[in-house]
Amino acid sequence: MTRALLSLSLGLLVVRILSAAFVVIQPGFTDAYYYLDVARRLANGQGLTADFVWNFLEAPALAPLPVASHRFWMPLATAVQAGGIVLLEPVLGAFRSAQAAVIALAAFVPAAAYAAARSVGASPRAALVAAALTGIGGGAFAPAWVALDSFVIAALLGTCFFLAFAFAADGDTRFGAIAGALVGLLFLARAEGALFGVALLVLAGRRLSRRAGIVGSAVALAIGLAWIARGVDLGGSPDLLSRTVFLFRYEDFFALMPSATADARTIVGARVDALWSDLLVAVFSLLLVLIFPLAIGLRTAWSRPAVRAFAALALLLYVVEAAVWPLHATRGSYFHSLAAFYPYAMALVALGGERWLARRDVSARRIAVGGTLAAAATLAVTGLVVWDGAFNGPYRARIAALDAIPPGPFLAIDAAAWRWIADRPVIVTPADSVELGVCVASRYRATSVVLEPAHFSAYDALYRGATSPALESPVDRGDIRIYRLKPGFECVIGIRP
Repeated sequence: MTRALLSLSLGLLVVRILSAAFVVIQPGFTDAYYYLDVARRLANGQGLTADFVWNFLEAPALAPLPVASHRFWMPLATAVQAGGIVLLEPVLGAFRSAQAAVIALAAFVPAAAYAAARSVGASPRAALVAAALTGIGGGAFAPAWVALDSFVIAALLGTCFFLAFAFAADGDTRFGAIAGALVGLLFLARAEGALFGVALLVLAGRRLSRRAGIVGSAVALAIGLAWIARGVDLGGSPDLLSRTVFLFRYEDFFALMPSATADARTIVGARVDALWSDLLVAVFSLLLVLIFPLAIGLRTAWSRPAVRAFAALALLLYVVEAAVWPLHATRGSYFHSLAAFYPYAMALVALGGERWLARRDVSARRIAVGGTLAAAATLAVTGLVVWDGAFNGPYRARIAALDAIPPGPFLAIDAAAWRWIADRPVIVTPADSVELGVCVASRYRATSVVLEPAHFSAYDALYRGATSPALESPVDRGDIRIYRLKPGFECVIGIRP
């Protein structure tokens, strides 16, 4: 069966390479651009810094460039990509070398799913199905496995955590320490990864696993506190809570001075909506039809501590994402979080499917398994096509608009993406108002403002044809409008740098 797993992993690696070569030809979305922008600086010895401002969280009091990076996002994806750039940039260039590091890790995701399936009691054949389903990724994870993001990292760390947890629950202190290290690394990949530490606290409360739980918790805490200490040393972000937990209008996340308030009905309503939206994300990530075998797998293996931990942590994360960060959760945060659970979920799907099909004849089993894999592959192709349409089209439009943007820094809604594409400093357009945008441009000596079809509502009138005393008439490149700042313009709103 080792040879079959190796052949499957190599086949899926070829699929990853092809999907990267023909579909995921650029970072695509803000998170991925951000990780890559900073990874290139890290690889070149400039540390965790950014010469752009994607959000004013990272430029407290309009701090000058470069600013300390990763005040909001976590650093592990950037570190992995920086390693790829250090090794391969002379041959592949920065983007492809960073992507190569991700693909190299993705090659081990099917094997992790296989090990997870075997750990919950699935046969070698069923474990291969789990590996195949995980590697194919369905419509949700097929592009994610080659994206410059934390998906692959979280998938490997989360799966290894549940494998280590099974031994730690039996009192093995070494695996308790390993599980703690994996929680710490998960936290460095995704902030909500810290929630996995709750399972270690449960171990610490049981007599059999108390020592393993305490050691694991200490290791996880040491890693987490080291990163938090870095944030404290930087001075922190005084309005982090207002921009994350207390948001009710997502644009305020990108405002220079968030000021919106919400009543209790709005606050509760946003969280109820997030619970429903995240539930749909989870269901569709499981390809709908896999919910039934997942339930059987959970019931079959419920006596195993790792399976109970999986179910409890999945529920905990679902509730916390919706209750604490409802607007972020519905804009991708929750989907990102699912990566840490996906391979183990496919392991339980394979176990449940095997149990359910055991009473069927051979032909029925072959049809069920073959049909499921075919459906997953079809959805994977669909997911790649959707990714291409969603991200490659706007990327090409931005490339086509570059020649119309005056030299020097400029303002745009997606500063991380434009920083990579234009290869110069970019500042996010503050969501407050055009006037405040002009003031920010003055602070950073920007020469222009770039508006795309997707822009903050404060810029609607300007995008539709209104004028500003500080901006010249726009130059259009397709749906992108470029406004040069008039010479000698002055900020008319008092802001404190």
